[in-house]
Amino acid sequence: MTQNAELSPTEWVRDQTEQILENGTTEGVTIMDRPVVLFTTTGAKSGKKRLVPLMRVEHDGAYAMIASKGGTPEHPAWYHNVLAHPEVDAQDGTETRTFVAREVQGAERQEWWDRAVEAYPPYAEYQEKTSRIIPVFVLEPQA
Repeated sequence: MTQNAELSPTEWVRDQTEQILENGTTEGVTIMDRPVVLFTTTGAKSGKKRLVPLMRVEHDGAYAMIASKGGTPEHPAWYHNVLAHPEVDAQDGTETRTFVAREVQGAERQEWWDRAVEAYPPYAEYQEKTSRIIPVFVLEPQA
């Protein structure tokens, strides 16, 4: 799934992704000593595969994608990709599986947001920095 996929133009993100691709695993790739998952999305306009390493937020076999972009005013580019094409691959360690993503709201969002902040505490600071509600996608295994 990662063949012919485009890497991020952001250098540190690209470096993380290249490390995962070279080693064949997400193990050992961290942000602030916290593990990441490599997600493969499909471009909303281009249809090209895009690789996105994000913090590992997992619960009972489902994953969350947190569209924080460090608390900037705008959503990350991948947010629009996932809305347009909710089928997403997730590589956790050496295992890659296909999921269907859905943006969650209300109590379900809060439950996943709490898990996200536990997995990566700076998410709470990111929310304080922005007036937008940071979107949360839940990815469940494809049937």
